[in-house]
Order: sequence, then structure tokens, then C-alpha cells
Amino acid sequence: MEPLTIMLDFLEFPPDHTGDSVNRSPRIRIGGLKAESVAVMVFNPFMKTCCSFTPWIIWDLPAIPVIPAGIPNLGIVKAPVTAVQGTNDYGVIGYTGPNPPPGETHRYQFRVYGLDAMLHLPPGSTKHELVAAMQGHIRQYGETVAICSR
Repeated sequence: MEPLTIMLDFLEFPPDHTGDSVNRSPRIRIGGLKAESVAVMVFNPFMKTCCSFTPWIIWDLPAIPVIPAGIPNLGIVKAPVTAVQGTNDYGVIGYTGPNPPPGETHRYQFRVYGLDAMLHLPPGSTKHELVAAMQGHIRQYGETVAICSR
């Protein structure tokens, strides 16, 4: 599996990308991408209710070096990039930014997968359905982390 280089514009979430503000999905830069499509899963391993709490899953992104910020919370996204989004662990479709309890710092893992095909998984699918659909299609992988404190 070939590695991807994944970069965010920050190490600590600025307010724009958190639940305390406009809750806007961040820009993700991808280096070394040689795939047909991209999927992204974000995990917060610090949630006490679950070891892999997932506040965002998105797939069938084109193989482009930059996933733009501000992807709307729709099942089928047409702009600023085409994509399909699933139901996150908050029970909503799309991105839900960090909102840890006061006095806590949480780490968020951005896992990016370069796939050999579009998945054609229905909008609103869960992380488990996305993982199952990606099996046999992952050709590249990379991740980065960011923290959020309150």
C-alpha cells in the first residue's frame, strides 16, 4: 500500500471548524495521491461512549490534491466538490466539528484512503458500511491528527 501525506491547515482546531462556531469542515491537503477516488473517516478516540467515535465520513471524492473546506452537510454533495456523505456518530449526515467537554482536550484522527474505484455506497450509510465497501479497494492510506481543547 502506498502512503499518502495528509495535512490540515492547523494543529489545533480554530473556532470555525468546531461546534462552538460555524461547524465548517476543514480543508484537507493530500500528497502523493494516485487513486480513482478518496474516502475520509474522522475519529475521536477520546469519546467515553465509544472507542472509535466518528464525527465525519465522506467518500466518492474525486482524486484531487485538496479537499476544500466548507463541504455542506448533505448526503450527495455537488459543490464545492462532488462526494457522498454518511451518517456520523452524532446521528446526522455530514461533518460535526469538535465540541469536547469543558476542561478536556480531544485528539481527532483524519484517515484518508485512496481507492481504486468509486464506491457507489448510498448517502447516509454508516462507518461500518463504508469500511465494508472499501474492502479490496484501498490502494493508499495516510492520516494526520488535530486537537481541540475547551
